[in-house]
Amino acid sequence: MTSRRKLGKSDAKEPKDIKENGLELEEEIEEIEEAGEETEQPEQMEQPEQPEQPSEETPREETEEKARAVLPGDLIGTSEEYSPRNGTYVDKGNIYATASGIVKVNAKDRSISVIPVTKTPPHIQVGDIVIGQVTDVKDSVALVEIAGIKGKGEREIVNADQAAIHVSNVKDAYVKELYYEFAPFDIVKARVIDLRNMRLTTVDKELGVMKAYCGNCRAVLKNDNGKLKCPKCERTETRKISVDYGTGIV
Repeated sequence: MTSRRKLGKSDAKEPKDIKENGLELEEEIEEIEEAGEETEQPEQMEQPEQPEQPSEETPREETEEKARAVLPGDLIGTSEEYSPRNGTYVDKGNIYATASGIVKVNAKDRSISVIPVTKTPPHIQVGDIVIGQVTDVKDSVALVEIAGIKGKGEREIVNADQAAIHVSNVKDAYVKELYYEFAPFDIVKARVIDLRNMRLTTVDKELGVMKAYCGNCRAVLKNDNGKLKCPKCERTETRKISVDYGTGIV
């Protein structure tokens, strides 16, 4: 016969313990599932603010000073303000134009240049009136770098070599010392008389120095009854000046 064993107190508690254990297990499973969902879908982190992109409509990098026309030797700025570019040269911290044209400033790199007014390179011919800058003065000749031809624009000249004004072609009078007639950096207007040796003359009244600088302080000299006087240091100098001196008329 099969014997039946009476359930003791400990045996009677088993279903309750199992039930409680089952509930705890379900709770643990739910907690694991919730944790898994949080792991699979992490909260989105706030993205750092992106810097604003520059607008497509940016100001022009290059700006032109209001159509400011200049002649060779005109002061257009200083080396503290700008970096010199085409059509300029620097002397004692000042930037000057080497050709007639329009001043152009690049706002991005703070550079300055002179844009010639024509596009077709001209050719020098005998009889042409040229504008240039004295680069050196020797005992018998003044060397001139030609910048432009009157009436033919002021762009780079095709056949322009360094020209010379011989002491015999300065004026209709005896020239004792050429240093009294020209000085380095002077702007001169002269006529071409020889292409082979590129010789110039300043004999006529309308020819000669159009702009000169004080040898002491580099200020522009003013015409005072045929003599040139510095407005700053009051130094007086002499030149073979043109009747157009200081007027800007070529």
